[in-house]
This record gives sequence, structure tokens and C-alpha cells, in this order.
Amino acid sequence: MYVLGIETSCDETGVAIYHAKQGLINHFLYSQVDLHSEYGGVVPELASRDHIRKLVPLIKQVLQESHLRHSDINGIAYTAGPGLMGALLVGAATARSLAWTWQIPAVAVHHMEGHLLAPMLEENPPKFPFVALLISGGHTLLVRVEGVGNYQLLGESLDDAVGEAFDKTAKLLGLGYPGGPKLSALAGQGKPNFKFPCPMTDRPGLDFSFSGLKTFALNTFNGSEKTQQNKADIALAFQSAVSETLVIKCKRALQHTGLKRLVVAGGVSANKQIRQALTEMAAKEEAQVHFPRLQFCTDNGAMIAYAGCQRLLAGQQQDLAIFARPRWPMTELSDCRPVSGPAEI
Repeated sequence: MYVLGIETSCDETGVAIYHAKQGLINHFLYSQVDLHSEYGGVVPELASRDHIRKLVPLIKQVLQESHLRHSDINGIAYTAGPGLMGALLVGAATARSLAWTWQIPAVAVHHMEGHLLAPMLEENPPKFPFVALLISGGHTLLVRVEGVGNYQLLGESLDDAVGEAFDKTAKLLGLGYPGGPKLSALAGQGKPNFKFPCPMTDRPGLDFSFSGLKTFALNTFNGSEKTQQNKADIALAFQSAVSETLVIKCKRALQHTGLKRLVVAGGVSANKQIRQALTEMAAKEEAQVHFPRLQFCTDNGAMIAYAGCQRLLAGQQQDLAIFARPRWPMTELSDCRPVSGPAEI
């Protein structure tokens, strides 16, 4: 069973082909960073138009370089949300139209479910159940995962997501777009001359808050000399506080659930300091930690193809309506259990 995956939730156009038995066949990704950098952030209208320009050529390319024809594809998976409405509609309309034309099923995939399942693309994927930390530009979630589609929300950010806090802090430091990677690079030059608080770690619970940490960074920056070294020191202090906060919350989640497996995914999971800190914590807790490879931390079509394949195998598919939902809680997803064993589509 070959599944074509399409990801267009924000500023990256991703396509991939996944086979139910052979695994990932091929994938391509086009980033719009250069397009949006001039404006200091993602411009939704420009993102939508660029998806229109790039998506079909990428689909043709992935088929050609995989030595497959459209008649070989057995199903299409597309990101239906959450994300930018215009960008989502480009992928949803394209996927649904191709599925109708090719007379194959299509399935809508939740963007964060794609991230959550991205480590399943690795050689040694995690086994269910596990705790998942999802950290991206728009989401910070702690989830208990019993299986595909069987999710229990343990905690979430009450304001800024981790990636959003990284981007806003980078902007106040004058680092430009994309802020997160630039702040992390600058932090590598920093010295531990500042100590930032770890928000909401002095009280019980698994929720997050990063808005105050961003303000603390702003006040520290305004109260110090505007030297390059001070900028680097502030970047390091901010990143260290985020890292320590995530460690404390993940440790609590593992102890609360009694589970010994932690999955960390989403764009911010590529951060080296955060990866190292969570790996060290997991070792002390005698737990396993799983990360997707770096190319699958950010938005990509491979994770959508995999998630969609699991739902298609379970007999799920969309009707002819073009489905896109910019706000979509993961807790509303249906369980993904095969109706009568693995299906062959």
C-alpha cells in the first residue's frame, strides 16, 4: 500500500510516499524561509500562493524519483489542521481532487499527530504507551499516548508556545526570522552570566507558561549594555530556562503516568541543548527517550504519509468534502484501530 503524504500547514511544502510494509520511499521539502524573511515572519497570503506554485511540481517529482506512477498510489493523506487556513486549503483541495481523479481514498491528518508519530519513521521506533512532548512554533503539549488516535492531554501552554517564545525573544534581540534557530546559534556563544526563572515549576501540574520568560528576557536586555556578548548571554539564559522547564515537566509526566518512554517531537525538538537535557533526565529516570531525525523535526510530508497510512489501514477516509480546520484539538481525534485486522487498499 503506497500513501502519498501532503503537508502545507504553514510555510513549508512537504510531500512524501510511504509504503505500509517497505516504510518511507521518498520525500521532498520546500521551505519558504527566504520568502518570508524580508517581512520578519510568515505572511499567510504569500504562504498560500507559494504552496500553489510548489505543491504539484513536488508531487510529480516525488513520483518520478520513486519510479512510481499515480496508478501505484493507493491513498492520499493531507494535513487538515491545525495551521493557516489558506495554506491548509491548498493541500486539502489538491489532495481531495487527486484522490477523486485517481479514484482512491483520502484521509485528513492532524498536524500534531503527524509530529507525534514522526519517531515511528526511525529504525527503532518507540512502543506504545508513552509520554509525548510536542514542542513547535504553535504548540507545547504533554500527551499520554496509548496508541494512534488514543491521546490524553496531560498539560499544555497557557500562553506562548515554546517555538513562539523563541521567535519573539529572538526578535527583541534583533536576530530576525526565523528566530528560533538564530537564537540557538547565538546561545552557543553565550556565557552563564544571567540566570532566568523556570516558569510554573514551583507549583504542581503539567501546564506551561512562557510569556513571562519572554518578558524577563526583554527586561534583562533593556537593563544591560547592548553588546554582542550580552545578547549571546541572554540567549543562553533564555534557552537554558526553557530547557530546564521542559525537563522538570517531562520528569513529572513520567512519574505521574508511571511510563518509561518519552517521545519528543516538533520543530523545537531539534534544539541541541533541549535534546541533551531531556536525554540526561531520561537516563536518570531509567526511561527511554525517542526523537525524530532532524529532517523530520520540522514540518514534512513523511510524518503525514505515515500517520495517514495508519488511518487508511484502519479503514478511515474522508468524504468528498474538502476538510480544513485551522483550530483542531488533538483530544477530538478518533482512535485508530483496524476494523478487521490490517487492510489492503
